[in-house]
Amino acid sequence: MENIEDLVEILKKYNEAYRKGKPLVSDLEYDRLFEKLRELSPYHPFFLSVEPEKFDNRKEVRHPVPMLSTEKTYTKHGLEKFIARVNKAANEIGITNVSFSVTPKLDGLAGRDDGTMLATRGSGETGYNISNCFNKGIIPSGGRGLGLGELVIVMSYFEEHLSDEFEHPRNMVVGIVTSDTLNEFAKKALQDNMVHFVPYSVLPKWTGVADELLENIEQITKDLTVKTDYPIDGMVAGVTNEDVKNYMGATAHHHRWQIAIKTKGETAITTVEGIKWQVGRTGNITPVLKISPVYLSGATIRNVTAHHAGLIQKKHIGVGTKIEVIRSGEVIPKLEKVIEESDEIIIPEKCPSCGTELEWNNDFLKCNNSSCKAQIEQSISHWFKTLGNADWFGIKTIQKLVKNGYDSLEKIYSMSENDFKSIGFGPGQSKNLAQAINISRNKPVEDWRFLAAFGISDLGKGDSRKLLAYITIEELMHAKAKHIEKIPNFGSITSRSVKNGIKKIKDTINHMLLIGFNLERTPFAKEQINIDSAIVGKHVVFTGKMDYGSREEMQKEARKLGAVIQTSVSNKTDYLICGEKAGTRKIEKAKKMGVIIILEKKYNKLIRL
Repeated sequence: MENIEDLVEILKKYNEAYRKGKPLVSDLEYDRLFEKLRELSPYHPFFLSVEPEKFDNRKEVRHPVPMLSTEKTYTKHGLEKFIARVNKAANEIGITNVSFSVTPKLDGLAGRDDGTMLATRGSGETGYNISNCFNKGIIPSGGRGLGLGELVIVMSYFEEHLSDEFEHPRNMVVGIVTSDTLNEFAKKALQDNMVHFVPYSVLPKWTGVADELLENIEQITKDLTVKTDYPIDGMVAGVTNEDVKNYMGATAHHHRWQIAIKTKGETAITTVEGIKWQVGRTGNITPVLKISPVYLSGATIRNVTAHHAGLIQKKHIGVGTKIEVIRSGEVIPKLEKVIEESDEIIIPEKCPSCGTELEWNNDFLKCNNSSCKAQIEQSISHWFKTLGNADWFGIKTIQKLVKNGYDSLEKIYSMSENDFKSIGFGPGQSKNLAQAINISRNKPVEDWRFLAAFGISDLGKGDSRKLLAYITIEELMHAKAKHIEKIPNFGSITSRSVKNGIKKIKDTINHMLLIGFNLERTPFAKEQINIDSAIVGKHVVFTGKMDYGSREEMQKEARKLGAVIQTSVSNKTDYLICGEKAGTRKIEKAKKMGVIIILEKKYNKLIRL
């Protein structure tokens, strides 16, 4: 695109869509066009102001100091040029000890909180008053009045609960800001305290000199990314010396003393050869693009996920569509942009697995048949992947099991070697599968991983771990929503969802508990335990009949004292507590492994010291 004014118009169009939380192109493509305009017309008026945003029905307010954008670079050479400009400016005012800081670049909605009002960035000069966000339930991270920052959602929460429903976390946040009526997903995220206004001042930070910054930027980026549980799209490097910052000043668009360092993934142009529609365990139907093979970041790519059916419709994707795909390092390849649209768009009307009429749920197509074979297969696959302690159960094996009537965990865990042989598995594979089932029951596994493996809505790994720090799985089976709601980070919507999800598969959970999984119990949260206890952090196994209460009561007490409860002896076990008629096998195993064996009476003295 060589026409300058056409390029400006399309940049304005893309920017407006982005500000509304409905981006038409990726950040990378927008930045590419932005730099193209800079090449064609370096002093175009478009560069003299911040790209504006507009929020209807919100009061416009003037910023005391302009909120500017940030200059960007995708290369180390660009960072070198920035540092050279800084050093030149510092030398001009006689400063030699220049230092730099690096913080994560949040990918949210920028704003300014002065303690009484939260305003969007807007045009940079003026923004919009969105202070009512805090009344909706947005949490001010670090408190109010800490200045510039961004509205974001906790990334791990988004990935666990909302990534199937929204293409990008920013879409969700903008929807909360702009909508007077919130959808169920927004209400849930707010009730769970997962949407935050994060001031830049509270972000993790690296500080050092220029040479360290240039030499270690990749490692700095990795370290800060790990510490930041919010959506980010790069790092921001800036000068820390106030005199240098003041001297360098700003353009109408950005501060000259800072720069955004963004990583450009490897891209390639290819053609869509077909679309395969996959059925997930929750019934969502996901399009997978079959593409002409391309080589990216050390791998040959043949498939690219297109996220949802709405994207296929909006982008006119079909056989023959020319697309650009991107892959950074080992990350799953993604659709970057559509280059040439297709005239023929085919959206399925029926589930490709069971034939049920599909229904639209926002941008997603959904099969609401809970008996759908593909959903059952994906649920069983989710179990084994999440549990992570049984090999051999890949999707092909699971499909064969379901086809032959073994369509539940109860049935699969009752299978013998002969059962596997009877449905066509070879002798060697049948032996491996039977052994894997046995190992799965007996190999130690965290209780939160066990709970998350059932695929209950709103109970992924993170929330299962939080939940079981306050309540055991057995207690959870009988808990009411109002009890769950008392646990930190569990709002009323999530609590009802968890309760209803457990109710649907309560019999399966109880069955799996009864067949004797070797669960490592989550220690109770610190506010519930005695941190001076002699068994804090110790792995403890109880065996035999106890005089001081039932074994379950002893386990519960030990958990409150901070112990990790195991149901069988392993190389992690610290103490084996023996009551009357203690199991001889456990005692022998404990002796072999060097585990400390304690009689119940001595144990009770130990915990009451």
